[in-house]
Amino acid sequence: MTPHDITKLIVRTSMKDRGAFDLLYRQTSAKLFGVCLRVLKDRAEAEEALQEVYVKIWTKADRFAVSDLSPISWLVAVARNHAIDRLRARKTAGASIDQAVEIADPKPGPESIAVIASERRRIDDCMDELDGERAAAVRGAYLSGDSYAELATRHGVPLNTMRTWLRRSLLKLRDCLER
Repeated sequence: MTPHDITKLIVRTSMKDRGAFDLLYRQTSAKLFGVCLRVLKDRAEAEEALQEVYVKIWTKADRFAVSDLSPISWLVAVARNHAIDRLRARKTAGASIDQAVEIADPKPGPESIAVIASERRRIDDCMDELDGERAAAVRGAYLSGDSYAELATRHGVPLNTMRTWLRRSLLKLRDCLER
């Protein structure tokens, strides 16, 4: 299978094409399993990690088009990074109770809550400056976790147009917040 074929499968997967996803899995799972096994050095954990990797690929396939990587490099990077994250989690889970006592309370204090509320008002004001459809797309992508493909379908625009909307909207938000 050529890199071009794998690219097509990833793109079709980003559009939630189950057949393409199944074929992508069959064509690439052996290689990605090898990556997971090499990092984790445990067959059972590598098998579990591989399944989680393909869940990530299913949900984040639309991000492939934004990367400059070849399709197999992107897939390997997803697998490798996930396996490394599992290793780190394994090490953190083995931390002693003495170390846990030193961890600060993660809840924000009163001053932080006031700052967060102020920042939220600023963000809301800047979001109000965006066109209604673009603001809805930004909220969908960055607050609801909707994929670019889902947003493009919902708003009735091509996928690349949606990417442009989001990029330009984020630039406008940044400019607004820097004022």
